[in-house]
Amino acid sequence: MGMCFPCPGEASPPSPDLEEKRAKLAEAAERRQKEAASRGILDVRSVEEKRKKKEKIEKQIAASGPPSEGGLRWTVS
Repeated sequence: MGMCFPCPGEASPPSPDLEEKRAKLAEAAERRQKEAASRGILDVRSVEEKRKKKEKIEKQIAASGPPSEGGLRWTVS
């Protein structure tokens, strides 16, 4: 009737291997992170492309260095 104890003639169900259990937990954690990152976004690929493009532009600006003193000049007439 109840499922409290295994019958004396039956062996207990095998427990999962520790490495297998860790791998499953890691996979589940990665899947949850991906789902949380894309929550509310309809087109994930386009958002990633825009983010990469923005990072590329920021790197180019940082690599070019500070602007020289010969920038814009104001004249008063």
